[in-house]
Amino acid sequence: MKHPFNDCGVIARYREFLPVTDATPVISLSEGSTPLIHSPKLSAITGGEVYVKYEGLNPTGSFKDRGMTMAISKAAEEGAHTVLCASTGNTSAAAAAYAARAGMKCAVLLPAGRIAGGKMVQAYIYGASVIAIRGNFDDALRLVRELGETGDFAIVNSINPYRIEGQKTAAFEIIEELGNAPDIHILPVGNAGNITAYWKGYKEFKELGRSGKLPRMLGVQAAGAAPLYHGAPMDNPETVATAIRIGRPASWDGAKAAVSESGGCFEIVEDSEILAAQKWLASNEGIFVEPASAAPVAALFKCFNRSGKPTQCDCCPFRQIQPGAKVVLTVTGHGLKDPDTAKHAVTAPIETDATAQAVREALAKISN
Repeated sequence: MKHPFNDCGVIARYREFLPVTDATPVISLSEGSTPLIHSPKLSAITGGEVYVKYEGLNPTGSFKDRGMTMAISKAAEEGAHTVLCASTGNTSAAAAAYAARAGMKCAVLLPAGRIAGGKMVQAYIYGASVIAIRGNFDDALRLVRELGETGDFAIVNSINPYRIEGQKTAAFEIIEELGNAPDIHILPVGNAGNITAYWKGYKEFKELGRSGKLPRMLGVQAAGAAPLYHGAPMDNPETVATAIRIGRPASWDGAKAAVSESGGCFEIVEDSEILAAQKWLASNEGIFVEPASAAPVAALFKCFNRSGKPTQCDCCPFRQIQPGAKVVLTVTGHGLKDPDTAKHAVTAPIETDATAQAVREALAKISN
């Protein structure tokens, strides 16, 4: 008997638009269908109609689950027993979880000492074999490419085209919820698979007549890890936003095409701007995201000061958002992925005696 909940997840929802057949075993954790949350305060600042696509509410806490359901399902169809990936953290969590679901072994290569604690724990708890290399993500991906040539592993990084296929479904959801593509879409860029996937999804639904337009795409990178912004690879990328600390994006060509074809651009933000945006989004809109996910908010604050007036940022297509324009920001990972970094916003609690009067006095001090 077919279980009713087996119809959840992006493959079940968008099967006709994905490269799956009746022979594909669907490995799903009911990913996708994440909320598109209207942001009244960002809307007021920009004069547009701003929405936040909250991908941190996927099963393992990031957008990677969309692509991983496809990558693992196709690996299972091909008879793979072990999957392998390089990761800054989110890919390893998703690969390990979906491999566990499929009954496969999973091995992940991580940069030693460079992974957020929440993500590292996920890889272990889902049962992956974790190998920490003395190098960065780009070194790890190079090794994964070499090992993939042996045929002993199914590679589930975004160099696997099925990952892009799964991730494009987020664009489908946005179109279905808004009734059309947005005017502007802003998202963080690290390995660049996600901006590539969104653009693919937008174009496909436009070609099918399900959307009447295409958005301009803005890819946001951290200033210390901005190869696409500068137009050249970086050997030693550095940023507090570990998810986008990548100097040689695997989907370089796809990201460049998304920006150039859409009339968009790449922008950079400083780490200080990222952390400020992370705190602002949580304390003003109730959405807690990991640092990389705050980069789109930081980019908006570069384009508009918080009184709602345009600034002289370099990203001209986004500095003059027309009144009522629909703007979507993708926030890619939950804030609990990297709780240690979020400690920048934490202050020591006020201790009091366990009496109502003492608590009132403490509250009065806070109010003043």
